[in-house]
Amino acid sequence: MPQSIFAANLREHQALFERLTPLADALERAGALMAETLSGGHKLMFCGNGGSAADSQHIAAELTGRFVRDRRALAALALTTDTSALTSVANDYSFDEVFARQVSGLGTRGDCLIGISTSGHSRNVIRAAEAARAAGMRVIGLLGRDGGTLRSLCDIPIVVPSDSTARIQEAHGFIGHTLCGLIEAALDLAGA
Repeated sequence: MPQSIFAANLREHQALFERLTPLADALERAGALMAETLSGGHKLMFCGNGGSAADSQHIAAELTGRFVRDRRALAALALTTDTSALTSVANDYSFDEVFARQVSGLGTRGDCLIGISTSGHSRNVIRAAEAARAAGMRVIGLLGRDGGTLRSLCDIPIVVPSDSTARIQEAHGFIGHTLCGLIEAALDLAGA
């Protein structure tokens, strides 16, 4: 039985990744926007729920730490990591506001929000995107399915063409690493 599950998952994964080629242009534009944000002295802010929260932390860590080679730290933060902020906002306002309040307090014109949602309908990520747009920030979405409500709030939506949350998350991991590579190349840090 485990071999059949493995084989089925591998087939689904491979089939999806063969359909990612049309995302290349959006990825290039997103990488360029993120590099432009950083080179302008601004920051990248990531948010998402569950596995997408983990992806937010993962990508931000690749940028503040290192991706492939040693290089200077880049200004990136995951809005999913401050448990005091998350729980106080959820308690005092609502869970829908946990990222939007942080964007409103920490974000400035010229920053970029990267909202990650496999459905595109995560209310707290939608509210964060709305807050980012109101603050003059750019918005990139790592999305799935049809992009959901978030798609129309993004300057650059990157929509993984799948209905499987697990496969979308696998693609988001690949996309996150690709964006890190694009940023390092654009900032001439890849060989640093």
